[in-house]
Amino acid sequence: MTILDLFRLDGRHALITGGAQGIGFEIARGLAQAGAHVTIADLNPDVGQTAAATLDGQFEVLNVTDAAAVAALARKLPDVDILVNNAGIVRNTPAEATPDDDWRSVIDVNLNGVYWCCREFGRTMLERGRGSIVSTASMSGLISNHPQPQAAYNASKAAVIHLTRSLAGEWAPRGVRVNCVAPGYTATPLTRRGLDTPEWRETWLKETPMGRLAEPAEIAPAVLYLASDAASFVTGHALVVDGGYTCW
Repeated sequence: MTILDLFRLDGRHALITGGAQGIGFEIARGLAQAGAHVTIADLNPDVGQTAAATLDGQFEVLNVTDAAAVAALARKLPDVDILVNNAGIVRNTPAEATPDDDWRSVIDVNLNGVYWCCREFGRTMLERGRGSIVSTASMSGLISNHPQPQAAYNASKAAVIHLTRSLAGEWAPRGVRVNCVAPGYTATPLTRRGLDTPEWRETWLKETPMGRLAEPAEIAPAVLYLASDAASFVTGHALVVDGGYTCW
């Protein structure tokens, strides 16, 4: 076996939440190229079915904030070897003016949804004594972004990083690794809308040492590494992929 063989995922089943587009789709594509059978779980059936068909995978409608729905899907797909928690949202509202529903929706998707998926799919992994979970956190879980206000998002991503560490410690003795990636500004539709605000664009690019946004495909290799046997001794880790933003 060579080092490159350790990155292969042949015979494994990977489920990616929020995998219909953006970073999630590129992650799904990368895992499929490494040999995994991929299931895209997303709210949008039109985009999701098309994305899954592109990868010769399958599609499942899933609202990650619905714990019962997550549990039902985990029962339906008890053979998932790799779980990628990628579904996420952001609300850019000043903290003092953030409506209760906005705060709850961000925490519900970005944190509760990650926990429900980890809990339900983690159970089946623990029963089999093997599995890898990778969540999409953010550099926003390590720093406080500016000039845009996003306290709820930052708090949710910091919680994902600490949830990752907590689950990793609990589950490592039972064969399940839990890690996360922490991307910087990435050229997704969500981020591109922020680029339309000149002040945001100038600050984002100036404070990223590499001077540009990441492409979604540049996040996928980090997830592949953490999901694969190449990272067999890595758990509880937040792998930062931010163009250097957090080094200053």
